[in-house]
Amino acid sequence: MVKMLKFVYVAILFISIFLVLAVYDSKYFNIAPPCVIDKDCPQFKNNNVRCRKGFCVNLSVNWIK
Repeated sequence: MVKMLKFVYVAILFISIFLVLAVYDSKYFNIAPPCVIDKDCPQFKNNNVRCRKGFCVNLSVNWIK
């Protein structure tokens, strides 16, 4: 009986980790809006957003360091 309760407890903990990750990823998942020209993209204060291949891309992010 104790082994069964431990199994259920571990299963609940294991599933809850995936639920937390799914909620966290879905909240901050941001898809760039489609665009045709640079003016279609939202402009913010300190970034350089341009239309590239039909999607708004932030060009001020340094991916290569």
